Amino acid sequence: MKVLVTGGGGFLGQAVCRLLTVRGEDVATLSRRRYPALDALGVVQHAGDVRDPQGVRSAVAGCEAVVHCAALAGMWGPAHAYRSVNVAGTANVVDACLRAGVARLVHASSPSVVHEGRDLEGVDESAPYARRFLAHYPASKAIAERIVLAASGDRLATVALRPHLIWGPGDPHFLPRLVEQARRGLLVLPRAPGKRIDTVYIDNAAEAHVLALDALAAGSPVAGRAYFITQDEPVTVAGWVNGLLAAAGLPPVTRHVPARVARAGAAMVEYGYRLAGVRAQPPVTRIAAVQATTSHWFDISAARRDLGYVPRVSTADGLARLAAHLSAPVPVPHAVDARDGR
Repeated sequence: MKVLVTGGGGFLGQAVCRLLTVRGEDVATLSRRRYPALDALGVVQHAGDVRDPQGVRSAVAGCEAVVHCAALAGMWGPAHAYRSVNVAGTANVVDACLRAGVARLVHASSPSVVHEGRDLEGVDESAPYARRFLAHYPASKAIAERIVLAASGDRLATVALRPHLIWGPGDPHFLPRLVEQARRGLLVLPRAPGKRIDTVYIDNAAEAHVLALDALAAGSPVAGRAYFITQDEPVTVAGWVNGLLAAAGLPPVTRHVPARVARAGAAMVEYGYRLAGVRAQPPVTRIAAVQATTSHWFDISAARRDLGYVPRVSTADGLARLAAHLSAPVPVPHAVDARDGR
């Protein structure tokens, strides 16, 4: 099967490409730059941007399936930037699939599409989309997910997966920032007793996308649906953060502040950055403070039932793999463009 992975050079995209090539699929990617790791896998790389309709059509031509991982990640930046990549870019992918007669489209979405600042404890896919969003990223991903699911029909079968807080070896986003702040002594965690979150290890997230690809077909019960993807091991924020720090050979966070102080402090930092016209993402954002002080873990029964998804790599095993990866002497990896996904 010929499969195009948009954002194939990103964290999730590369992991999906690895799984597809291992099982012998004909894999191509659409990314903004070339990635040596994909060359090593024998992946055909199309240089392009999902914001360019013609470029997307050229990459999709001749493919039987598409896994759409390309997205502008992060929780900081102008709304138009997120809309142009995550909304318009996704619409371009859907349009190209319909024009080219692609049969299957798997869309990498996010659980943040249902999170508006309240606790989410064991909720399933019946949870409604958030009525208000805490950042432009989840707002744009909610629109994109709706576009993808609305397109599902006789011509194109679509599905959206919502992997939660992807982590593991090669993470170019959360882990590097966490480690940098820890080494600078800047990490402070909010006190959030009883609040738990769930996450997903990179290999599990990638396997879920391949399973969804296999399950998709016109008329399939999977088509037109969204699925939460996690470790199914809810933990406290402190437990998760300190586990990552331990894997990086760093001590646990010992400083804590009340939840309301964390939220107020994040709001002040954001205000200061905006007032000064700073484009870089602040060390703490309001959405990060809210997510660190609320529960957000999900019922993945539907993914287990319909996709055959099982988080094969446990959190403990994932942390052990991460520790081994971080302690091994490796060359500096090629930079990942934020627009090439998670």
